[in-house]
Amino acid sequence: MFTDSHCHLTFPELVASMPAIRQAMADAQVGRALCICTTLEEFNDVHQLALQYDNFWSSVGVHPDNEGVTEPTLDDLLQRGQLPRVVAIGETGLDYYRLGDRTHADMHWQRERFRTHIRAARQLQKPLVIHTRSASDDTLAILREEGDDGSAGSAGGVFHCFTENEHVARQALELGFYISFSGILTFKTAQDLRDVATWVPMDRLLIETDSPYLAPVPYRGKTNNPSYVPYVAKQLAVLRNCSVEEIAEVTSRNFTRLFAGVQS
Repeated sequence: MFTDSHCHLTFPELVASMPAIRQAMADAQVGRALCICTTLEEFNDVHQLALQYDNFWSSVGVHPDNEGVTEPTLDDLLQRGQLPRVVAIGETGLDYYRLGDRTHADMHWQRERFRTHIRAARQLQKPLVIHTRSASDDTLAILREEGDDGSAGSAGGVFHCFTENEHVARQALELGFYISFSGILTFKTAQDLRDVATWVPMDRLLIETDSPYLAPVPYRGKTNNPSYVPYVAKQLAVLRNCSVEEIAEVTSRNFTRLFAGVQS
């Protein structure tokens, strides 16, 4: 059985197709999925998916790219993070990709939001779901400053939809984090990422769709959903010179280990 460690299923086109998506998951042997929250406004909908379906789980967090939404307080995250079937804090992190006319200093609010998530994760001892784009140095530095460096009391977590270089991957692993690969791994232009995927330790690998985005080849450009996660596993199997069944088993076992409270 495969596990989709990161998907967004509250988009209207996916909600409307949920029975078909769940049937497609069953047909593709995708047994579990972690539904990711990106705003407090959508949390109830994300959490409801986890309450309604026994093979879905939920996170709570506010994506670094989201502006004009409710800013999460530590108490907001702590309260929601203790609810049933909430197994992670995030998606959180830093994203400087769309700075525009803004400076690094202007993104102070994003760094403070990230720190709030780290503190909640450490208090709850639930893993972080990290998003980082054009901001890896600050992402890693803030994790260290907040004490999430692999030492006692660290929450740990996963660098999701990994697109960074080998240096960043090695630092993330040193901090005790997992590395998750998405459909990007199948893209023709992603050879550098495939090079990273060949050596990440097997016990730190996860796979994901990041639905509804980033559908893997041969569905690139279409709406993604968790039933496509085996295509990521197949690409990893080629890179690692092993069977797709082994990738499914290893990544599902890693998911169970990282997200305490989920069942096999």
